Amino acid sequence: GNGLRAVLMVSSFNFALKSAEEQDAVIFQYENFLNSLDFPIQFIVQSRKLNILPYLETLKDREKEETNELLKIQIGEYVEFVRSFVELTNIVAKSFYVIVPFTPTIAEKAGVTSFLSSFIGGRGGGAKLTSDEQFAEYKNQLLQRTDAVATGLRRFGLRTAVLNTEELIELFYGLYNPGEAERQKLKESA
Repeated sequence: GNGLRAVLMVSSFNFALKSAEEQDAVIFQYENFLNSLDFPIQFIVQSRKLNILPYLETLKDREKEETNELLKIQIGEYVEFVRSFVELTNIVAKSFYVIVPFTPTIAEKAGVTSFLSSFIGGRGGGAKLTSDEQFAEYKNQLLQRTDAVATGLRRFGLRTAVLNTEELIELFYGLYNPGEAERQKLKESA
């Protein structure tokens, strides 16, 4: 109905740890990146309290299996250190996403562009595209936009990955069912 969307997962870096010159360069690249786009994009930051319990359980299991007494003591002390640290502070995991849209224009929906392209040497006869051809064309245009965004973000040191269908389902399920998604992860790790 309203077009196509691609979701990019984006890495992060600590801006505050960069020198003043590096910060200026990043800001300049970011400004150039935004000015180079001729379509809107959306940035999403997801913050979640990190559940450290599965990690602690893994360490406890490792402690039970350990035969060296010195290592057993060190693992136990480490588990207590991590547990007390997590109780004092909130450990938050952040995920960053960029949503890249493609919405066909009214002319594209009506097949006017294919009609006009027949005069310029494009498809002959002004034939309207089938829905499969139309989808392939729209998808291609979305992928071009996605590549432009990914390239722009790479210029100032960020890595990107386009989420596939399974990853999108997992993302949306986790967003709308945070408690259930956490229980599902615990079952899978057990």
